[in-house]
Amino acid sequence: MQTRKLGTELNVYPVGLGCMGMSFVYGGQPEAEAIATLHRAIEIGVNFFDTAEVYGPYENEILLGKALKAVRDKVTIATKFGFKILEEGIGIDRMAGVDSRPEHVKAVAEASLKRLGTDVIDLYYQHRVDPNVPIEDTVGAMAELVREGKVRALGLSEASAATIRRAHAVHPISAVQSEYSLWSRDPEDEVLAVCRELGIGFVPYSPLGRGLLTGTIAKPEALSDDDWRRGLPRFQADAMAANAAVIATLEKMAAEKGVTSAQLALAWVLDQGDFIVPIPGARKIRHLEQNTAAAAIELSAAEVQTIGDAMSPDKVVGKRYTEELLALVSG
Repeated sequence: MQTRKLGTELNVYPVGLGCMGMSFVYGGQPEAEAIATLHRAIEIGVNFFDTAEVYGPYENEILLGKALKAVRDKVTIATKFGFKILEEGIGIDRMAGVDSRPEHVKAVAEASLKRLGTDVIDLYYQHRVDPNVPIEDTVGAMAELVREGKVRALGLSEASAATIRRAHAVHPISAVQSEYSLWSRDPEDEVLAVCRELGIGFVPYSPLGRGLLTGTIAKPEALSDDDWRRGLPRFQADAMAANAAVIATLEKMAAEKGVTSAQLALAWVLDQGDFIVPIPGARKIRHLEQNTAAAAIELSAAEVQTIGDAMSPDKVVGKRYTEELLALVSG
């Protein structure tokens, strides 16, 4: 099986599976359907599954623990800590700021181990950088979990190049996760270069633009009423209308290549480096199968350049997050 490395510890299928949407903010889905998709992923060869304590909250970790129990020794499970979670409320409303205090890092790890039904977390991410806690203190606590055998490898999410360097000096960082796609390219400024230099894997989340790059979401009404994306700038009716031409360009290029627009978008991301492992979400088996097939698509250097130029972020209307959420990704 073709694999890619995340740091020195983890070898994974080139396309992982982001599991958030099965339980959180995108409307969720029946458990049986989610488990069927997870099992099909394993049949295909996918062995890298991404979750977090806040997805649900907690429900997504429980789902993965149940679905992957029989193949636990064959899969890599990544989960995350870093948010304060209120005891009451529903879904995303229970998120109440960040918390990466060392004692919180360890408490969440213990709880995640129980929910996942495992003895070790393969990849433990800080979900968002906490401006009130030095990254050295947070990673120090994470490193203790490695020494105790409760965690195999460490990761950061939405961290700056400077923060990555500081963290890596305390304990090797195996993976950095950030939003990255044809039209969200902030990591290209500095983060990708630092990951290459330090031998850190890079894990793009939302590599399909939260579904927009699939060409299947044309209007906000296509989303359920409780879908969190309805509040994001790029999912407003005017932005979606303005971006339709950009998406149509991607669809045209994909048709000429004989693939779907989602597959072309993923193939472009995969071509940016062999240390990159995107984790597109998929609640339906047919989408999972399409996404994973992108690993076999070959692009010439000229095609990569043409696709990248045609879909450059300066052609896109709307930011990837609201201003409030952008404040959390400047770590």
